[in-house]
Amino acid sequence: MGADSSRILVPVGESSTFRNTVAYALREAQAGAEAGEPAAVHFVYPARWRALDGNAVDESAAATDLLERVSVWAEEDLEYDDEEETDVEVETAIVGADRYLFSPGDFADELAEYARRNDLDRVVVDPEFQPGGNAPMLRSFEVELTRSELAVEEAPVERQTTRTRLVARATPSKGVLTFGATYAFYLAIAGSLAPFELATGGLTALLAAAAFSNVSFVTSPSLRRTSRRLVRLMIFVPYLVWEITKANVTIAYIILHPDLPIDPEMRQFRGAVWGSLPVTTLGNSITLTPGTLTVDVDRDGLVIHTLTADARDDLAAGGLERAVRFVFYGRTGARIPTPVERESISLLGGDEETETPPELREDGD
Repeated sequence: MGADSSRILVPVGESSTFRNTVAYALREAQAGAEAGEPAAVHFVYPARWRALDGNAVDESAAATDLLERVSVWAEEDLEYDDEEETDVEVETAIVGADRYLFSPGDFADELAEYARRNDLDRVVVDPEFQPGGNAPMLRSFEVELTRSELAVEEAPVERQTTRTRLVARATPSKGVLTFGATYAFYLAIAGSLAPFELATGGLTALLAAAAFSNVSFVTSPSLRRTSRRLVRLMIFVPYLVWEITKANVTIAYIILHPDLPIDPEMRQFRGAVWGSLPVTTLGNSITLTPGTLTVDVDRDGLVIHTLTADARDDLAAGGLERAVRFVFYGRTGARIPTPVERESISLLGGDEETETPPELREDGD
C-alpha cells in the first residue's frame, strides 16, 4: 500500500483549487474500486477553534457547510452514467475541536491519528490548503505528514500562480493601533508626562506607525473590538493583581509554616480559550499567580504545576479562565461552566479528575 492506495484522507479547507482536489481524490479511489480494491475517501476538516471559543459557532457552521458541499460533489463525481454508484466509501469529519492545534506538527499528528483509526494510508493535499488559516505553512505541514507512515502527495491540479507579499498593506486601523501602542510604551518607559516626553513620544510613535504599521499586524484589527478589549483589560488587571496578592499571602504562610504544607502535582488543563493571544494571556496569568505555573502548552491544553491543594481548587473553579474570556469575548463569553463541570482538568498522566472545589460542592457532599 502507498501512493496507489485507494484508502485516502483529504484535509479540507476553503481554496480556489479544493473542488479539483476533491475530484482527483475521488477519481483515484474510484479507479481502485473498479480494480476490486477497498476504496474510501475521508474528507477531514482540522478545527482551528475550541468548543467554547467566542467564534466557535460561526467557524463550526462554515466547516459544516464546506463538508456538506463536499458530500454533494462526491455524489456528483461518483455516479455512473447508468445511475449505479461505485463502491467508494465517503466520510466527512471535523477533528481537533477539543485540542490546541498551533504548529504544522500538531495538525499533521491529528490527521495521522485519524488516518490510523480509520485504516487510511494515503493523503491527498490540496496545493492551496492552509491548516493554520491565513498562516502559510503548507510545506512544513506536508513535511510533518511525511514523517508518519502515510503516503503524502499534492493533488496535481492547475492553479493560478501567486506571489506572496513580504509585507501586508498598511491600513488606518493598523496605523492607529501601532501609534497608540508605541506612544503608551514610550510614556511608560519615560515615567513622566512632561511636555518634552509627550512631544518626543508622539513623534516617535508617529514615525513607528509610518514605518511599521504594515508589518505590525497580519490583518487589519477592528478599532471598535480592540477598544472594547482594552477597556475590559483595564478591569481585568486589578482582578489579576488581587488574585496575585491573595496567592502571595498563601505562599508566604506556607513558607513560614514549620511543616511546609505543600502538595505539588501536575495538571492538564483544557482551557476554553483559543488563539495565540488569549492562550498566552491565560497561561501567563496562571504563572503570575503564585502556587501555579504554566509549564507547557500542547495539543491537549496547558500543562500546569500546582503547589498546593488550594491552588488546584482555584484553578478548578475557573476564575482566571472566566476573566480572560471576559477580556477577549465579553460578558457572555465569561458565562461558561467551570473546568470541573466541563471535566476539562485532570491529573497529568492519569485519568483521575480534580476534586470539586469546596465552594462548588452541594450540601452534603
